Amino acid sequence: MAAPAVASPLCTWLVAACMSVSCEADGAAKRSTSCGLSRRRRRRLPVSKCGGGGAGSASSFGLVTSCLAFEPCGEFYSSRAASSLGFFGENGFASLFGSRSRPMNRRQRRLNRASGSGEVMAVALQAAPEFVTKKKPVTKQRRVVVTGMGVVTPLGHDLDTFYNNLLEGASGISEIEAFDCSQFPTRIAGEIKSFSTDGWVAPKLSKRMDKFMLYMLTAGKKALADGGITEDLMNELDKTRCGVLIGSAMGGMKVFNDAIEALRISYRKMNPFCVPFATTNMGSAMLAMDLGWMGPNYSISTACATSNFCIMNAANHIIRGEADVMLCGGSDAAIIPIGLGGFVACRALSQRNNDPTKASRPWDMCRDGFVMGEGAGVLLLEELEHAKERGANIYAEFLGGSFSCDAHHITEPRPDGVGIIMCIENALSRAGVSKEDVNYINAHATSTMAGDMMEYQALIHCFGQNGELRVNSTKSMIGHLLGAAGAVEAVAAVQAIRTGWVHPNVNLESPDDGVDTSVLVGPRKERVDVKVALSNSFGFGGHNSSILFAPYK
Repeated sequence: MAAPAVASPLCTWLVAACMSVSCEADGAAKRSTSCGLSRRRRRRLPVSKCGGGGAGSASSFGLVTSCLAFEPCGEFYSSRAASSLGFFGENGFASLFGSRSRPMNRRQRRLNRASGSGEVMAVALQAAPEFVTKKKPVTKQRRVVVTGMGVVTPLGHDLDTFYNNLLEGASGISEIEAFDCSQFPTRIAGEIKSFSTDGWVAPKLSKRMDKFMLYMLTAGKKALADGGITEDLMNELDKTRCGVLIGSAMGGMKVFNDAIEALRISYRKMNPFCVPFATTNMGSAMLAMDLGWMGPNYSISTACATSNFCIMNAANHIIRGEADVMLCGGSDAAIIPIGLGGFVACRALSQRNNDPTKASRPWDMCRDGFVMGEGAGVLLLEELEHAKERGANIYAEFLGGSFSCDAHHITEPRPDGVGIIMCIENALSRAGVSKEDVNYINAHATSTMAGDMMEYQALIHCFGQNGELRVNSTKSMIGHLLGAAGAVEAVAAVQAIRTGWVHPNVNLESPDDGVDTSVLVGPRKERVDVKVALSNSFGFGGHNSSILFAPYK
């Protein structure tokens, strides 16, 4: 608010300077009385105050000491200058910049003599234009649709195989076979037993890359194939408007761990790709390089909420007109000794080793921790008109989502559930969806003691009046895929919209106290005409995320 007080005295002084030149005839007498003085006497002239003013007064701001043939009007002295000095103090701008009155050097005195003789060039000043805030023209919101999906999971790497296994209540959790874990208290996981990159990733890269990158590239290319992006169509796309935003919670843990082991011998034994292939962004980067897509490309890492963050940001790039096509989701492959050992140290994992398929049991009273999983999920998002123009098969529409932070604990959820409630309600508000319209929720529900109940209570708080609500947890069958969990569960939510079937909750044998089982899907699949589907993902650090999908209309 101080800007006007500064601008007015400056403009007034500049106008005065110009008029001192243009009105030379009128100011001759004044120049004769002030500028005609000896150089020594001119230096001794007092600086005039705002209330005064005289023939020989100098600038009241202390910035110039030239004599002026034109004096500001009384209104200037009484109002504007006074207000500016009240703001900057008695010394005006000198106090603002920390300068004090100093004796003039030879150059300044020469300039003063020039101004006195009318040699200063007049400056043409114009009144400052009034700034008028123009309203942004109303533009139609760009809509985002899902036109393709790809997965690599413990229950299959084909979209339909994966979802059919979920509908049948099959479990992808078993004993770990990739390494000897006999000394660990947890020896089970949602491990991918058979996986091939043939036809998806070049053999040379397959040997060098971490599995999280191989899962990501394979799922991403499967999403493109599922979306009908053929080689011919790929050549027609504007690749500057196509982007990749696929994240990872853990990154290339195997590549990094192998580099540490090699370093024990010598740095010369280290894999030269250990640094780039360990970073979480490199999967997205390699996929973009492979496709030649030059649009938005990066990754987000927010622990187990990673995928939802990536999906929302990818959709926002399309909504803002920065891209037309985005591949988004998440990938993780942390079932290695250091990954398993780390979560064991956190005391977060189930130890139901003798009955792996029963280990992940969200909302059940006998749950004892989550089960690690691995894999990737990728969604192909497109701007609606772009998808229609190429004749794409539209699976669902992305309505919006939201983030929040518990700001409470590095691993535990906030006890009052405020962060989750705020996240869900903000997602509904931004998507323009009423609570009554949400009739299917794919919950985060990891099978931990605190997390399951906090989310359940938040859901009841938000949707308790909705008698049609059905809630399930994909993690009951595939475990927790960490950074890939949200994307794989988003695929399950879109598949529910496509097929009209929601998968069961397995292992829910003794519901925890306070859990209303009428809200939860039972042990068998159920027919649901999904109006709006909500998918939640929460991560260590208090990261909360909720995204919404609906049938395309």
